[in-house]
Amino acid sequence: MVAVLTRIFGVHNLALAEDVVQDAFCRAMEVWKFRGVPENPSAWLMATAKNRALDILRRERTARTYAPELSRLLQSEWTLAPVVEELFASNEINDDQLRMMFSCCHPRLPEEAQVALILHILCGFSVGEIAGAFVSAHGAIEKRITRAKKVLAASKNLFDVAAAGDFSARLPAVHRALYLLFNEGYHGASPESAVRVELCREAMRLTAKLLEHPLGTTPATHALAALMCLHAARLPARVDASGNLNSLFDQDRSQWDQEIVVEGLRLLDFSAKGTELSEYHVEAAIASIHTRALRSEDTDWTAIVSLYNTLITLRPSPIVALNRAIAIAQKEGPERGLEEIGLIADRDRLAAYPFFSAALGELEFRCGRPETAREHFRAALALARNPMERRFLDLRISACESQAPNRIP
Repeated sequence: MVAVLTRIFGVHNLALAEDVVQDAFCRAMEVWKFRGVPENPSAWLMATAKNRALDILRRERTARTYAPELSRLLQSEWTLAPVVEELFASNEINDDQLRMMFSCCHPRLPEEAQVALILHILCGFSVGEIAGAFVSAHGAIEKRITRAKKVLAASKNLFDVAAAGDFSARLPAVHRALYLLFNEGYHGASPESAVRVELCREAMRLTAKLLEHPLGTTPATHALAALMCLHAARLPARVDASGNLNSLFDQDRSQWDQEIVVEGLRLLDFSAKGTELSEYHVEAAIASIHTRALRSEDTDWTAIVSLYNTLITLRPSPIVALNRAIAIAQKEGPERGLEEIGLIADRDRLAAYPFFSAALGELEFRCGRPETAREHFRAALALARNPMERRFLDLRISACESQAPNRIP
């Protein structure tokens, strides 16, 4: 909705586009309370936003300037409604989303600000969710988004995805935003649920849209799409019948979607064309090793540790370092895993991440120190972000008290 309204109003009226979307949601809360949720909520919201846009265009056509390429058509009542109707067509909306993603990647913005802007404007992430995705402070992200919006609003036009321009320069930030969108769905910081399948599907849809673009069908895009497929294939086993999180080790692998696995492996093969090696290639390779293992004990941890060694050189981060330490623990034992966690240089950034303390708890438990493990799990519980995580950590605390083994997700 924001993407198509910005196309109509012009990027300089970004705040107006966001206000119209907010109005549509407020209207839905009022109307649906009495009439019930419509059969197609998305279509209802789109229609409401479209009608609100028409009202504004008719009322303020002389008081505002709109998108330069549409300005003349929006001034005439004969062309106004047909143009707006056409721009709200599904194929146009898809194009506008791609255009808006690349517009957010303005060269005057650092990449993290570009990604934050995409997540906020096009993916509907709150400032808190973005802060969680970046393992950063709420205030810092809020300032970053505010500054980024000002830069975007000051630009004259939306990015033209039909022209080569600086498409390639902006593509890495688009990749990163889609990666974080998927990750938030797969294992994010939502207060309602640790798994949000709809976000995973939206990330996969937008990545597929990017693959359709002649300039977007790069090895890195194929690798990103492969990574999403290989993780999405495990979603049916991610949560059990009672709504509890299942660790990778405890999942029923017969529930994994083999059709999506095959597609992921096909995309991974495509990504190997050329000389480019991205972080998504490495992560997809790690996911493929897990996917190919018929049982958790068949996992090739030597290969996974090697891939994490590569990944940490491509994208050093405390979370990558934590995952590498966990892989080392699987290969060489829990004491070695704890040693590696102790060597993470910026591990203070993980202080608010519940599965940092949970990893410490799990490794201490495997070392035969249940009381120490329990304290780590209690620290993780205090940071848990939703009921799923709280239930999982409650079970780990009980396991420490009863000496029953289990594993982190």
